[in-house]
Amino acid sequence: MKIAVAGSSGLIGSQVCRRAESLGHDVVRLSRSDGVDLLDSEAVSGALVGVDAVIDVSRPDRMELAPARSFFTTVARNLGAASRDVGVRRSVVLSIVGVDRGQDYDWYVATLSHELETRAQAPGSRVLRTTQFHEFPEQVLQRALAGREPTGPVEIMDVPIQPVDSAEVARALVDLATDPDADDRELAGPRIERLVGLVRDLVEYRGRDLIVLPGPAPASMAGGSMLPGPDAQTAGVDWHTWLRDRHR
Repeated sequence: MKIAVAGSSGLIGSQVCRRAESLGHDVVRLSRSDGVDLLDSEAVSGALVGVDAVIDVSRPDRMELAPARSFFTTVARNLGAASRDVGVRRSVVLSIVGVDRGQDYDWYVATLSHELETRAQAPGSRVLRTTQFHEFPEQVLQRALAGREPTGPVEIMDVPIQPVDSAEVARALVDLATDPDADDRELAGPRIERLVGLVRDLVEYRGRDLIVLPGPAPASMAGGSMLPGPDAQTAGVDWHTWLRDRHR
């Protein structure tokens, strides 16, 4: 198949490209670093000629509600319109487990708009909702450290999560794009953890002199909205195994 990957230069997109190519598919990379602006409808339309499936793992530069929602809905409309015009048969978008239960958090509001706009616009749409990736604690720590003094404690949301290996996310996205019988899917890792605990373990593993304290979180997340439902698939190794394997 010829598969276009929107957001091809990111953490998930780059792995999706490698996975698809390893299976013999032709990959069209859609990102600014690859010369395609997803906010430019003409550029998107030209890039999708001859494409059989689109995998959208694009992400905006900003997490605030207004710019994130604008980015997501514009990209979904551009990809959807171009896909209809050129005869794309399958469209897959990456979303988040519990996104509909976490509408007290702006990023989840924006992400749900991405999912809904894709369902409305894209031909043959399928949604992969996943839990947070194993890279998530590092990302949360870096955001918490940004712009603060190097001394003193850092607060991390105290929420339960069930993180998943991003390589398994890439595998599932390619499966959804290439299997004509595949349906929407939820994907999670094998073990429930506390986010603040993972950040503490990461800090200790790296030998950093940093105090990590539990911080406030949206009520939905504190109540477990980030955890998968009973029908979710689980895959990959747990976070601690992943961390050890990654740094051998």
